[in-house]
Amino acid sequence: MASAPANLPELSVSELSAALRRTVETAFGLVRVRGEISGFKRHGSGHLYFALKDADAVIDAVMWRGVANGLRFRPEDGLDVVATGRLTIYQGRSKYQIDVERMEPAGVGALLAQVEERKRRLEAEGLFAASRKRPLPFLPRRIGIVTSPTGAVIRDILHRLADRFPCEVLLWPVPVQGEGAEARIAAAIRGFGRMPEGERPDLLIVARGGGSIEDLMAFNAEDVVRAAAESPIPLISAVGHETDTTLIDFAADRRAPTPTAAAELAVPVRADLVERVAELGAQLLRATGRRRGLLAERVAGLAARLPRPAALVETRRQRLDDAAERLPRAVLARAARERVRLERAGSALPRALGLAAARARTAHASVAARLRPELLVALVARGRKAVEAAARLAASLSPDATLSRGYALVLAPDGRLLGDAAAVRAERDVRLRLRDGEVAAKVAGSGSRGGPAGGGAAQGLLL
Repeated sequence: MASAPANLPELSVSELSAALRRTVETAFGLVRVRGEISGFKRHGSGHLYFALKDADAVIDAVMWRGVANGLRFRPEDGLDVVATGRLTIYQGRSKYQIDVERMEPAGVGALLAQVEERKRRLEAEGLFAASRKRPLPFLPRRIGIVTSPTGAVIRDILHRLADRFPCEVLLWPVPVQGEGAEARIAAAIRGFGRMPEGERPDLLIVARGGGSIEDLMAFNAEDVVRAAAESPIPLISAVGHETDTTLIDFAADRRAPTPTAAAELAVPVRADLVERVAELGAQLLRATGRRRGLLAERVAGLAARLPRPAALVETRRQRLDDAAERLPRAVLARAARERVRLERAGSALPRALGLAAARARTAHASVAARLRPELLVALVARGRKAVEAAARLAASLSPDATLSRGYALVLAPDGRLLGDAAAVRAERDVRLRLRDGEVAAKVAGSGSRGGPAGGGAAQGLLL
């Protein structure tokens, strides 16, 4: 083994590493490297650590926080970038690396490819499905806006809302590009959704002006897209100009080509509504008037075919008067007929009972002649009892039996039975039928009707 030359200087590891670092930094200085990001890591300090690789080699890279905050896109594994920086050596590990001072995607195609891949993945999850889209409120009372507090976007939206239909507006100020913009935008959307029910907006507008694809990358961020898809409030996306398309457009309930167009989608034109309401009110009045006139004509036609109510009442009133006139006569005539029938029945009852008893005796006798003597005696006794019971019943029902107990019947001169005091007072001469005959009487006075016992007017005399 060959021995080392005695004249070589002896270096420490730190001295050798420092010499190598000076050599590399002097030889290469500022370099521009294109490669694919691998092993990307964001440290808690804000520094970025990653590697750039191609098909054959890998080189470490670091980007300090001050530079990383100025990035206009979000670095991630697999993204093809161009990094500009100084080649140096990290002495702690004796590894050479690029101290990146500037970095951008390797052409627009790389960013578009990144966005397209993210779109396919989120679409496969159903975040862009049409069934998730909700209708916008017709007339929101309160509108929440997520955008930068400076610039023309917020002024255009407020001006357009004031022209069309003034309403309450809540602004959640956020940066719309640069490092941290996507996190702030997603937090604003979720913050509006977590507001209490009475304070929550009825509609959200997420807006920014136009720009390059790098400027709009915050609205292609996965966190922003998921926040828009999960929002409990209907959301309008108004990012960029009409030709610009970002992933939040697919997750939103409606896409507006410009921020001004978003304001037009959010509220109707108040003047148009007032005019439309007035027009509908006029139509309603005209329709009501026509309907009222038509009904009035129909009622008048029906009324013309009806008879006069007075005529109907007059006919019934005349019939009632006729019936009232006939009623007393009919009552008196019916009473007279019933009295005659009663008297005839009373006078014929004893004779009918005698004939019935005679027939019964004859029948008993004929039956007795055909029966044995002992049966004949029993039948005769039974018949005798039946005849005696019928005679007692006839006697109790006879008017003469009632008169025999001290009662009297008051009769009018024409023989009508006077059954109450009013009928007696109406006659001057009456007849009293007693048990042994009739006597004539005159009505000398009249007493009070229904007076209390022991008081009132004196009883009239019937002498």
